[in-house]
Amino acid sequence: MDRRRRRNLIVEAFMVVLLLNQFVDGKGRKHRCEFPAVFNFGDSNSDTGGLSAAFGQAPPPNGESFFRRPAGRYCDGRLVIDFIAQNFGLPYLSAYLDALGSNFTQGANFATAGSTIRPQNTTLSQSGFSPFSLNVQWYQFNDFHGRVRNFRTQKGDGVFERLIPKTKDFSRALYTFDIGQNDLTAGLFQNLSIDQVRASVPDIVGQFKTVIEDIYNQGGRSFWIHNTGPFGCLPYVIARPLSTNGQVDKYGCVGSYNELAQSFNRQLKETVGQLRKDLHKAAITYVDVYSIKYTLITQASQHGFEHPLRACCGHGGKYNYDMHIGCGGKVKVKGKEILVGKSCNDPTVAVSWDGVHYTQAANQWIFDQMVDGSFSDPPISLGLACQKQP
Repeated sequence: MDRRRRRNLIVEAFMVVLLLNQFVDGKGRKHRCEFPAVFNFGDSNSDTGGLSAAFGQAPPPNGESFFRRPAGRYCDGRLVIDFIAQNFGLPYLSAYLDALGSNFTQGANFATAGSTIRPQNTTLSQSGFSPFSLNVQWYQFNDFHGRVRNFRTQKGDGVFERLIPKTKDFSRALYTFDIGQNDLTAGLFQNLSIDQVRASVPDIVGQFKTVIEDIYNQGGRSFWIHNTGPFGCLPYVIARPLSTNGQVDKYGCVGSYNELAQSFNRQLKETVGQLRKDLHKAAITYVDVYSIKYTLITQASQHGFEHPLRACCGHGGKYNYDMHIGCGGKVKVKGKEILVGKSCNDPTVAVSWDGVHYTQAANQWIFDQMVDGSFSDPPISLGLACQKQP
């Protein structure tokens, strides 16, 4: 073979490799997804302003580490969903319930703090659980989707085009879910036994399954589903006298409650597996957030964090948490009323923000562990969540 022929073959082979790389990365996987929008459903772990819009703004010092003001999040800064949006180059999601300053061109957030999958028979003031359960969030999404289609067919001055998604983006979007923990704590706080709450899990995950199917029937194809975390390690649970009852494990967590969370997660994972079989065109990723959060809490010092069971913004007691006086509330000390503000010196090394929710630093760490797919089933990265696995 002469030199020119050999050179031409090399060039041709090189071009073939370049062409293949347009579709597959170095490990034989498909290229990164380009999601034009994200639609999120959930509770306070991913609420970017829903509950605040409906019932009053989360007070300072919430938001101070990043937004420098309250920003609808029960956190000192950003949540995992904020880092997900940022990862795709999208703006932080506007809460669906927030009428002022919202832009939904690249998605919407239907999550509200205190939400459950199953509707609760109590009011927010009675129990602390949101009336915007997952089925209500679905109703809101369904209405939103229908109105977008209607507005897109109307001829106007373009104002709606600047504020709402393109119709085609609903089938190309990423649908994220982080909900279920409050269904478990709601039962426990109503004095149901662990066995009674566990018996309700099949119905809970069944209602979750129905919502996924409904979104799929409206064209949704990419789903990113978080399981529930180790709520038995959260100060607002541990600080309740009836919660511990001598069952605290070597890490200071209520082990029986964490076992309940894991039972829920096993059934959720089985349900996701069934959804993959039933929804043939869907790419559904199950993310083991429980393991990530449990690692952070039980190995906090190894990852640069301190006092994982103590609230950063709180008041009183071993866990710096008082269920009657939350972060941003007021308490009398020596006859003087003071704000319950940030009591830890450095939120960047704290795991728990207010005894219920995680700090921005913890949320960043959690996101960093999940983004590459190490805790996902199938084991694909967030950037490949649109790719259906064989």
